[in-house]
Amino acid sequence: MEKRKIAIVTGGANGIGEAIVTAFVEKGYTVILIDKDEKKGREVCKGWKENGYQAEFKWCDVGNYEAVQKLFKEIEMEYERIDILVNNAGISKFKDFWEMSEQDWNEVISTNLSSVFYLTKQAALLMKEQGGGIINIASTRASMAEPHTEAYSASKGGIVALTHSLAMTLSDHYIRVNSISPGWIATENYGDLREVDHFQHPSKRVGRPEDIARACVFLSQEENDFINGENIVIDGGMTRKMIYEH
Repeated sequence: MEKRKIAIVTGGANGIGEAIVTAFVEKGYTVILIDKDEKKGREVCKGWKENGYQAEFKWCDVGNYEAVQKLFKEIEMEYERIDILVNNAGISKFKDFWEMSEQDWNEVISTNLSSVFYLTKQAALLMKEQGGGIINIASTRASMAEPHTEAYSASKGGIVALTHSLAMTLSDHYIRVNSISPGWIATENYGDLREVDHFQHPSKRVGRPEDIARACVFLSQEENDFINGENIVIDGGMTRKMIYEH
């Protein structure tokens, strides 16, 4: 009997992360959900286990390298290997540029960007012998922005750059690394969105978490291994739209 493949999803308790967990669980993966929201994370995993699926919650501050190292020692002892890592954890913390402190900056950078390096390094050590896939969740804010989003935009731009660098470094071990840049993804109250919210998108709707989750599953499939070092923008066409004031 073929062993279940194992996927790790960070920030998997809510929003896009929860949708990614759902997608991999439904594909037959054993999913390790990592989050700081212990209550919700355990609820999500309990729900899947009650329906016969395999999901386990583990708490971790992914912006702390020592905590990540400790976590992966546990994972190695319990599972011995992993196949897919989705670096989704992040915080959307926008603060006025003139009031932003060093602490504010470091919190966003460590949680959103440094965590990708930390998790990838530890995951790659478990993937080195058999290969695997790493998917990093960036953002269209890597290439476009609103005022006072400096830390968040920098973290997401860093993820895109880190992705192609890691793809080159890890290629000798058949570990492929890609990123996804979501645009506007409504994680709650989708029905409350206005018509103008939807119709400003060339695809005529605001995105859903499942749009990103399906792309993660696609990139994880071995038959798609010719996609490597790439950043896939999923934003309903918004970053391709020229906007003029009339």
